[in-house]
Amino acid sequence: MAAHGQGPLAAAAHAAGARFIELEHVRRALSPWHDSLGLLELATIVRRERPHIVHVNSAKAAALGRVAAWLTRVPIRIYTVHGWSYTAHTGASSALYLWVERLLRPLTTVTVCVAESERRAGLEARTCDEATTVVIHNGVDLTRPTAPGSAAERCRLVTVGRLQAPKDTMTLVRALAELPRGVCEAVIVGDGPDRPTVENEVRRLGLESVVQLAGERNDVPELLAASDVFVLSSRSEGLPLSILEAMAAGLPVVATNVGGVSELVVEEETGLLVPPGDPQALAGAIERLLGDSTLRRRLGGAGRLRAEQRFDLVSTCQAHLDLYSALLAAAGLPSP
Repeated sequence: MAAHGQGPLAAAAHAAGARFIELEHVRRALSPWHDSLGLLELATIVRRERPHIVHVNSAKAAALGRVAAWLTRVPIRIYTVHGWSYTAHTGASSALYLWVERLLRPLTTVTVCVAESERRAGLEARTCDEATTVVIHNGVDLTRPTAPGSAAERCRLVTVGRLQAPKDTMTLVRALAELPRGVCEAVIVGDGPDRPTVENEVRRLGLESVVQLAGERNDVPELLAASDVFVLSSRSEGLPLSILEAMAAGLPVVATNVGGVSELVVEEETGLLVPPGDPQALAGAIERLLGDSTLRRRLGGAGRLRAEQRFDLVSTCQAHLDLYSALLAAAGLPSP
């Protein structure tokens, strides 16, 4: 496994007994200098390691990784799409990402989409081919604790995500301002470049006693288990792991109906869906759950059952192993 920095991926690799290669130049931000060095860095690593399969994730790393693998003649190049980058941007940026994806399509042996909606979007945009595109849903660890609910007098809402577009934490903050004071508290887990803007909005709306900006946390399962409702107000998503983790914890979900969210959250069965960028609609759905503990328990229990039946991490891992084996066999290469 290779990635920039010693973050959660590095920790997961070490915990699994896998080797982790820390990348120096493959970073999140666009940079002609670092991206050129990143391509060279990846090509050097691939040439040294000589893998049969290179499996890439994240739009920019996936672009550099596929080119590096093609240049070094790796026979199998897999790209997992967690959300098409061109749908999360507008204007010239969206057009650029779209054409990069189209140009790299011939270099991709198989495209893995995490949601049916992402597969449909890719086929419509001609960023993937029907014959070489499969859907493997994200999975979640079902051994984590389920939520007994918060012990606080007020209901506790929780959201998890990077404070940066296309996550739309501002809409959640504005929705909280629409609710009667004292009915809930909200924990916002995550960090990012938009944190100062979110902090300013919390102060402007007088929500300091309602909203806790918790930053990056290593105890998200415990935070979910101590909460009553999970909220995600994104403007664009693939198949969000944060919702899967909330479902596994037995929490009812209020989320914006974007990307593959509706493949996770079944309206009125495991949660409530609202349009993106609509604080009033989001506040209405939250208030409905806050006022009905029976509904919260019913939706949360159904969400846990849906996670068990369709999104177990073990099944997701097996689907990837089956894909690897099939591609290796088709290429006449040995399968480990």
